[in-house]
Amino acid sequence: MILTGQKIIEEVERGDIIIEPFALKQVNPNSYNFRLGDTLLAYNEDTLDVKKPPKTITYKIPKEGFVLEPDRLYLGHTREVMGSNKYVPIIRGRSSIGRIGLFINITADLIDIGSVNQWTLQFHAVQPVRVYAGMSIGQVTFWTIKGDVSLYEGKYQGSRGPAASQIYKDFTD
Repeated sequence: MILTGQKIIEEVERGDIIIEPFALKQVNPNSYNFRLGDTLLAYNEDTLDVKKPPKTITYKIPKEGFVLEPDRLYLGHTREVMGSNKYVPIIRGRSSIGRIGLFINITADLIDIGSVNQWTLQFHAVQPVRVYAGMSIGQVTFWTIKGDVSLYEGKYQGSRGPAASQIYKDFTD
């Protein structure tokens, strides 16, 4: 079951949901609006090899914003550090963002229980879109679980800022 906004507030106060910094004005009926951090990554290669660490270029989002170009993947991050050892977070772009043709986390919206990070966001723009650090970019919902819990201990745990793919670590040959 999904938590209501009021229940999210209660669980943050109890410490069972981490959202830092937390602002009541970002609470919705059944979600919490998160903001865009100040750093973006883009891959600096024409062809990415999943068996090799990718080369990236880092951009700081200036006060006047940063234009995301079409047909390029950008990695951003949440301003907030978020997570829970009790609930499963799912993140999505806000509908207002989707309506301008900016897709967020198309294939990676499920956050593992126990993952506490500034979450990396994947951006794909249909047309050029200017974004700003601190803007409300997405929503997180929290879901109850059934069964025994195994907390996330993966390669992205504790991330701050955008984290490039580490899929190459999955290969052992």
